[in-house]
Amino acid sequence: MYRDEGVVLRTAPFAEADRIVTVLTRRNGRVRAVAKGVRKTSSRFGARLEPGTYVDLQLHEGRSLDTVTQADILAPYGATIAQEYARYTAAAVMLETAERLTSEERQPAFRLFLLLVGGLRTLASGERPPSLVLDAFLLRSLTVSGYGMALDECALCGEPGPHHSLSVPGGGVVCPECRPRGAASTSPAAVRLLADLLHGDWDGAEATDVRTRREAGGVVAAYLQWHLERALRALPHLERT
Repeated sequence: MYRDEGVVLRTAPFAEADRIVTVLTRRNGRVRAVAKGVRKTSSRFGARLEPGTYVDLQLHEGRSLDTVTQADILAPYGATIAQEYARYTAAAVMLETAERLTSEERQPAFRLFLLLVGGLRTLASGERPPSLVLDAFLLRSLTVSGYGMALDECALCGEPGPHHSLSVPGGGVVCPECRPRGAASTSPAAVRLLADLLHGDWDGAEATDVRTRREAGGVVAAYLQWHLERALRALPHLERT
């Protein structure tokens, strides 16, 4: 037996009434466990193991899958976020990204866990635009996972910016001398927005217009999927404002 807290990333049906739950935990990284009988109306787990829910879990370790023996809600972020489509789709991308960035089970991912809890808490509160919360989460998650995007200096030679060409394979903005074939021209406003989101300057980020946010969001999505080496299922459904 062990106990941990975590965020439910995904669920899948299993057997007649069970469900496999994928959770990003504080201390044990990504864990997959069986919640027995959770699909029955009489289940004691009820809605405690839905995606986006922050839970305190007790689990029994198994050979391939652990078993959930107790679950208590710490914060029902998922239920609150689901009330608005823009927040719901942003959360779906965040949860899928967190799962993809923890490719190995039980590999500690404490910083990613904290980013996910903070991002879901901000989405649930409604205090920030969902698209900005999502892009801030994605940029910071990539950074703590070793795929940080260079925004303040050239990704190839380190020449201080600002630079307005961006190479996704190259790792971020590039100077005119290093600009590889295929690098995209990015507006100064979009580059500043990306830097503000990465560094936590919310005043600067929220002062931007919709066009700049969409341009920056497109850059983040392309960069994320390049490093994940596969498209995210939730991304086409994202509503950006």
